[in-house]
Amino acid sequence: MAQIDPDPNVTALILGADVIVFDGLCVLCSGFLKFMLKHDRRQRFRFVVAQSELGEKLYSHLGLKSADYDSNVVIIDGRIYTKLDAFAAAMDALGGLWSAAKLVRLLPRPVADWLYDRVARNRYAVFGKTEACLVPTPDIQDRFLG
Repeated sequence: MAQIDPDPNVTALILGADVIVFDGLCVLCSGFLKFMLKHDRRQRFRFVVAQSELGEKLYSHLGLKSADYDSNVVIIDGRIYTKLDAFAAAMDALGGLWSAAKLVRLLPRPVADWLYDRVARNRYAVFGKTEACLVPTPDIQDRFLG
């Protein structure tokens, strides 16, 4: 894991909130964001567009490639999750029936990573890509960081 970034924005992000970092150009990723906005009734999560300055700093901090944003990032209670673990952790945090999605963690790591990597590499071709990052509307603006 990367060393702690001295940038106070990154440190505050990691320590101060439960966060989902998502590819703002990916239709699949933006769909997941919309799902989370709808089902996160406790408004536990804050969101960061990967292509934003803060998103770039966070990817760099974690040693992730920012050129293609091929892993989503979820931070819950200061713990960092990527790939399929990020999805499972976010769904588990929603509670209720959504917690059942954490069962994907039972997949052997090589299988889980292989599946995640296939979807990540082909997400634009299969699900589409927008021309510009999602711009939060005023009613959800306070849920976004950066």
